[in-house]
Amino acid sequence: MGVDNFDLGALADPTKSHDSIKIDGEDPVFLKSQFRQMLTIRLVEEHLAAMRKEGVIGGPVHLGAGQEAVAVGVSTSLRNTDRIFGAHRSHSHVLAMGGSIHGLFAEVLGRETGLSRGMGGSMHLWDQPRGFYGSVPIVAGTVALATGAGLAAKMSGTDDIGVVYFGDGAIEEGVVHESLNLARMLQVPVLFVIENNLFSSHMHISLRQPHDATSRFAAAHDIRFDTVDGNNVVAVKNAAQRLINHSRSGEGPGFLEAVTYRLYGHVDWREDIDVGVRRSTEDLANWRKRDPIKRLFQGMEEAGIFSLDEQNLCEAEIRKDIDEAWAQALRDPYPSPDTLLDRVYTKQVMG
Repeated sequence: MGVDNFDLGALADPTKSHDSIKIDGEDPVFLKSQFRQMLTIRLVEEHLAAMRKEGVIGGPVHLGAGQEAVAVGVSTSLRNTDRIFGAHRSHSHVLAMGGSIHGLFAEVLGRETGLSRGMGGSMHLWDQPRGFYGSVPIVAGTVALATGAGLAAKMSGTDDIGVVYFGDGAIEEGVVHESLNLARMLQVPVLFVIENNLFSSHMHISLRQPHDATSRFAAAHDIRFDTVDGNNVVAVKNAAQRLINHSRSGEGPGFLEAVTYRLYGHVDWREDIDVGVRRSTEDLANWRKRDPIKRLFQGMEEAGIFSLDEQNLCEAEIRKDIDEAWAQALRDPYPSPDTLLDRVYTKQVMG
């Protein structure tokens, strides 16, 4: 969908879009799979929040609870040979590609069995076998990398694409606009995914930009774009599929703006209702009514394809998996200290 004068309007209004998701024409088995994926990501992040609050996790965790529909919807059309990059809030991006819960937990705990072998923590994740080439805490740090990865795929003669997730704050970095320009001029197969949750750290977008729709930058670079309710997994999936097919067919880059909201604050378990503009108790309560998991369940329940009992069974199974993965991660060993330099630097023989 488009936006009027590049203002999001109702998409950014927390009192809107509380209704169930329309699922007409969607495959029930596929919808249940997406529901399970989103619920898994939510419960994993709730567990991480609780463990961080208790002090079991030593380092910070940047949580994206509430934004699950973006990664799940986009990943529907991705494959393991694509080159996917995240940012500093990328648990969902890894898990949506089938990443290991145990591997994520072990990484956050700094264990040898972690996704980055205990060297990265919450913000430096890697799962290249599933197409995830990495996440970093540097704002917009992976945008150029994904653009280059998409160009490499094109030069290799494949129809794989680059994908990068970043937030509305990162759109203000110069490297993003350089990447958009290069991608358009060279017709690079790359999808830029903006998770527009209206906040950069603690600062509302209205304090940083004259308009709240970031898709205006795609329009400025003549890049095909779509702006959707990022808490509607069906809408995200359909828009992403159109843009990804556009890139795979050699038509150049795509830009997806998914309007969403993080239920936790900038970092760790806090809600941050005492900082920033419009980060209020009332707004948070209204955004919870737009919960992507709740709305998909309501749509399936209304259609008679999913029941509360089935949801409860699904949740119980996921919680069991989480408990087992966490217990195993706690038992896993730390990396040996003598591996530090070998895993940070590449050995090079000088001749």
